[in-house]
Amino acid sequence: MSAEFIFPPPPCPSVAIAQDARRFPVRRIFCIALNYAAHAREMGKEPAKDASAEPPFFFTKPADAVVDSGATIPYPTLTNDLHHEIELVAALGRGGSDIPVARALDCVFGYATGIDLTRRDLQAAARNAGRPWDMSKGFDHSAPIGAIRPVAEIGHPTRGRISLSVNGVLRQAGDLNDLIWSVPQIIAALSRNVALAPGDLIFTGTPSGVGPLLPGDLVEGEVEHVGSVAVSIEK
Repeated sequence: MSAEFIFPPPPCPSVAIAQDARRFPVRRIFCIALNYAAHAREMGKEPAKDASAEPPFFFTKPADAVVDSGATIPYPTLTNDLHHEIELVAALGRGGSDIPVARALDCVFGYATGIDLTRRDLQAAARNAGRPWDMSKGFDHSAPIGAIRPVAEIGHPTRGRISLSVNGVLRQAGDLNDLIWSVPQIIAALSRNVALAPGDLIFTGTPSGVGPLLPGDLVEGEVEHVGSVAVSIEK
């Protein structure tokens, strides 16, 4: 017997798949913090020295924070310091708990290029008060993401340029080889915290060069061998 609801349930958030009319249904969005040494230092933190011994720190965004590439999004409320963070995103087609590192990549359906938008002033205030980051990271339209490229097409990228520009001016540039925790290590560590499942997205961290965005800005990001993402901020 099908369930009856008191009002129609919301539509399922989803992400485009490259060269496929079907879309990837989004279940949850997980993000890892400070996964590039240079970015950790620009945020005033010491990077992890031993990724195999030190657990990563995770935070989340709501599934409906996803935004298709090419969209125009509003400048968010309650902030005067909206920041961009370009990231490689792993899209899971399988899940599980306590997944070994050696089997973690079996869970990945594909990869995309995403932008973790951050209300930096709210994040700093929360951190200084010892409070959670939720409202600085998980606001509406905070997860622009390009089309997912399946593993069957591109494999598992471990190196390649990752970059972001604002109005044509380069702001961020790094290489996937600079990740502190690799994608398999991230998936394994996360699966010890929660049971992962198909539809989960994992933002894997950003290189240095994060900075502010203003109304009217065009934000363009790219991960070599994976794809691109672009959004405009409403004037």
